[in-house]
Amino acid sequence: MRYVITGKNIDVTNGLKEAIYEKIGKLEKYFNESTEVHVTLSVVKDTHKIEVTIPIKGTVIRAEETSTDMYVSIDLVEEIIERQIKKYKNKIIDSKQAAASLSDQFAAEEIEDDEIIITRTKRFAMKPMDPEEACVEMELSGHNFFVFRNSETDEVNVVYKRKGNTYGLIEPEF
Repeated sequence: MRYVITGKNIDVTNGLKEAIYEKIGKLEKYFNESTEVHVTLSVVKDTHKIEVTIPIKGTVIRAEETSTDMYVSIDLVEEIIERQIKKYKNKIIDSKQAAASLSDQFAAEEIEDDEIIITRTKRFAMKPMDPEEACVEMELSGHNFFVFRNSETDEVNVVYKRKGNTYGLIEPEF
């Protein structure tokens, strides 16, 4: 794998690079040598954050982890990515294009596929509203996302709560 390591408000020392190569390097068994791994380290106050993004054809494997120590964050993010790869391996291979980024040995390995079971269905009326009103409704419902019909575009949108108490809006593209 090829690594692209960047730092925001932090000097990427040789020790940090070695820790990344050691921990994220454990994932090399899942990918071929041309796979690129983007690692971004950042520090804000006492919060040490690592973001790892592995673009493969047709999809992106991404994880981020935050702690008070960068080395702990590196350990934690590696576990998350490995879990994601194993969980979604069969789905990635089904999309053939993405499978080209996986190592032949991992692609041939049998992994039991977790069945997704929907345990609850919720129905509700979707009255038209603007995104700000949808954010208020989301807060009132106690959820971290809210589906609504946008009164400006008459399309179904989703607002969601992001880290740091900010909001995001998802608008469909057809």
